Amino acid sequence: MSEDAARELAPTGVLRVGVAVGPAASAGWAVADPETGEPRGVAVDLGGDLARRAGVPLALTAFASSGEATEALAAGSIDVAFLPVDDERQKVVAFGPSYALGTSTYLVPADSPVSSLDEVDRVGTRVGGVEATTTIRAARRALAKASVIGTTGAEELLALLLAGEIDAVALGRDSLQEWTTLVPGSRILDGRFWSTGTAIAVPKDRPAALAFASAFIEDAKAHGTVRAAFDRSGLTSATVAPPIEP
Repeated sequence: MSEDAARELAPTGVLRVGVAVGPAASAGWAVADPETGEPRGVAVDLGGDLARRAGVPLALTAFASSGEATEALAAGSIDVAFLPVDDERQKVVAFGPSYALGTSTYLVPADSPVSSLDEVDRVGTRVGGVEATTTIRAARRALAKASVIGTTGAEELLALLLAGEIDAVALGRDSLQEWTTLVPGSRILDGRFWSTGTAIAVPKDRPAALAFASAFIEDAKAHGTVRAAFDRSGLTSATVAPPIEP
């Protein structure tokens, strides 16, 4: 590891990794360990592997959403995050390669008459999403008639659905798989309204850190590290992103 990479990747001598924590795991979202309360999941595993590769201690910071993690990364208060990619985020942080490919769709409760994506976009339908995320931005682009309600995090989103205050949830499909156990009888709608990669990200203007993090992700994909992290989190159907063409 070069001196420039070490200085840029962990300027405090500790790798500060930000993770979004919610009720369901995904390639980007972590969950709280039921015994310790500590975050666990794919992003935690990859952050730990990156810290070991760099030879520095790991410090985790939990956030209520990927939007909060993005803001912290842009401000330089954390060094690395694992985030879904979109144009808005690319304006404020630097992305390396994607390690996961995913799609976003809607979950509806058991008593919902909605059976397709098109049926969601009706006057009076209330769709909930997590504010400042790629998914809620995509839902707002996709929905012309339904109203979209933003929450501070996935826990609040779940509470609104259980209280009957929203009619559908917009999230990544991987996360929604676990929501079907949290909301008995709920259904995930076929199809997608958004697809993107989840990638490693660092603050802008840290080119050596970005190069080191990018090489780490490519190695992690090639050697099964990403696949193993998915499987440990129960994400057996998650798709590992293909390698970047040289």
